[in-house]
Amino acid sequence: MTGGPVHGTWEPRPAARWEDGFLSGNGHHGALVFGGPDDERVVVTHHTLVRPLPGEQRRPPELAAALPALQDRLLAGDRTAAEDFTDGRPLQWVRPFHPAFQVRLRGQAGDGRPYRRSVDFTTGEVTAECGERTGRVFVSRADDVIVQRVTAPHLALDLRLDPRLPGAPTGLRIGQGSVLTPEGALLSLRVRYPGSDLAYTGVTLIAVTGGTTALAPPGVRVEGAREVLLLTRVRRHTGEPDPAAEGRALRDLLHGASYDDLLGRHLALHRTAYERVALDLAADPAERALPGSELLRRTGGPALLERLFAAGRYHLLSASGLNPPRLTGLWTGDWDTAWSGAFTHDANLNLQTASAAAAALPEVTEALASLIHRQLPDWRDNARAVFGARGVVAPAHSDGESGHAYHFSREYPLHLWTAGADWLLKPLVDHDETYGMRDPRTAAALAEVALFYEDFLTRTDADGRLVVVPSYSPENRPANASWGTLDAAMDLSAARHALRTAAAYHPERADRWRALADRLPPHRVNADGALAEWARPGLADSYDHRHLSHLYGVWPLDEITPYDTPGLAAAAHRALELRGAENDSAHGHLHHALVAARLGDGGRVAHALRQVLGGGFFHASLMSAHYPDRDVYNADAAHTLPAVLIETLVHSTPGRLVLLPALPGAYPSGELRGVRTRFGAELDLAWNPREATALLRPARTVRIELRTPSGAEPLDLVAGEDRVLRVKAR
Repeated sequence: MTGGPVHGTWEPRPAARWEDGFLSGNGHHGALVFGGPDDERVVVTHHTLVRPLPGEQRRPPELAAALPALQDRLLAGDRTAAEDFTDGRPLQWVRPFHPAFQVRLRGQAGDGRPYRRSVDFTTGEVTAECGERTGRVFVSRADDVIVQRVTAPHLALDLRLDPRLPGAPTGLRIGQGSVLTPEGALLSLRVRYPGSDLAYTGVTLIAVTGGTTALAPPGVRVEGAREVLLLTRVRRHTGEPDPAAEGRALRDLLHGASYDDLLGRHLALHRTAYERVALDLAADPAERALPGSELLRRTGGPALLERLFAAGRYHLLSASGLNPPRLTGLWTGDWDTAWSGAFTHDANLNLQTASAAAAALPEVTEALASLIHRQLPDWRDNARAVFGARGVVAPAHSDGESGHAYHFSREYPLHLWTAGADWLLKPLVDHDETYGMRDPRTAAALAEVALFYEDFLTRTDADGRLVVVPSYSPENRPANASWGTLDAAMDLSAARHALRTAAAYHPERADRWRALADRLPPHRVNADGALAEWARPGLADSYDHRHLSHLYGVWPLDEITPYDTPGLAAAAHRALELRGAENDSAHGHLHHALVAARLGDGGRVAHALRQVLGGGFFHASLMSAHYPDRDVYNADAAHTLPAVLIETLVHSTPGRLVLLPALPGAYPSGELRGVRTRFGAELDLAWNPREATALLRPARTVRIELRTPSGAEPLDLVAGEDRVLRVKAR
């Protein structure tokens, strides 16, 4: 192939909407750049910025004493028993994520001069050019600071920190300051939440080259400068801040360092991570040169998928550090974030981080691990308070501060969901398999999940099988029963997987945990020939739903595969055929695609991709929306798409490699470079309509099963010895 895919995107017009603003981030701070040459805006975000809510009750409900009675009623056939298993509180969301403020630069209008804005995925730089003026922004992974530079022969700018953003609650207490410094000026902004001792403070150091700087409260005015360099940080805190100390820290960072010096330190971390993996779909070079908005209008070409793959990995990396990505990644321009901009653990976060191991982004896995391990004490409280058990239970929603299960209601009895810890820990297990070492933190967490199941799985049916009671399939209900019920397929798969995985990490307790897993009931195939969402006989399926929780055994687990369990795989495929799209959520379409890829159905993958690419799910920023027609800013599609494309080309387990399991026919040629496998090899794959060539670079000596469109065969790999495979593409 000539040339290569474009690792960035651009637009010929300013972004009037913040949703179209280009993004940069380091997993702590985020920068959302929009506006035009006469009013450039950088919305500053930080993973810690979640606002307290009036009257919030952030503890799990104390229900353990009532659990045996609930279990008795459900086992006796009372299908509505769980509706009153509550402490009576109303539905309460977790603390909402919000933006901090915008750094606002107002200056000369563009006067019709050519304008171009772009983002370089390899560097994380957002650039806006208009005539002789150039503005650049990036968020440093090395120095944890937002770096902004504007250059022009004779700059005239008004600069200020502007807290006025859509949806801001009334009652915010805002204080601003501006002082001149030897470099130029220091701006500060403090915001205290209503009725709380929590606040956050932002500080921007401005260094001016040439010209003059004068106070223009609440900001400054720069005249005749050649360059203006800004360093911005925000910090959440209690008590009173010290902007001067924050300013000194920024001044120390700037001392003797240019923009290029700061960028160079950042690139050593960011570029190294971003460039590990790349996808080339042999797109037309003329299409590759188009702005992102034009590619989106064309909806289905390879150039669009190349760019969305690159953008998805870039945004996923940029949103991951202190935490993994939220529902909005690391960005928002509005205080009124949908669903609190939370970490939603019953599908969304899991889908967004699905590519972390295969797409060679251990930074994402470590961010997820950071969130999990900070929350484990709260997960223990959930297990004790709701179930009277040892071990841990993960909540369905969290805000990055609390891991307590307090978001639930009659229609969403999320406090009954027990599968979350297994799903959240799965990427950490994948990481251990990929890199050939077992993280002791993951081992300890798995043991706690197994301890929970030891205490929770005590009830049996007439055949002596264990019963998961209560059980919940997010966020669905049987057609003939209430939401809280028995033996949801996801709960069964998660319990089996958690117990067996914990056993593998802890041989000294393996026999007990494997025996417990073996006593769980099998999956049920319903009268339609489909894998039932509830294994309990008599519970009828509700097919039109955005979640595919019951197919958890297919993806992300390997419990159900066409190779090992063909009967169950056929039933799972039938369940996928019957599943509706309900409210047309992006995560539903791409979850469908991930399951279809595991089942080898390239046609269904292609259909799901058409729904997303043709449904207006992407903004010009290449960040996505939750619903069609760019409705509700949401990172699910943007971050999940790379996982879908990888799964169509490569799937691996510790003992198996599957090549081209579900390649859509619209992309007959291409290259995927740098993918990691769970048996410890790096893989490059090239394919055309006739054949595929895979280059394996194994780090471990291992025998695996190789699956290709031609069949199955054993494959011996030796650590340090490259292996080239050539197979038929169809």
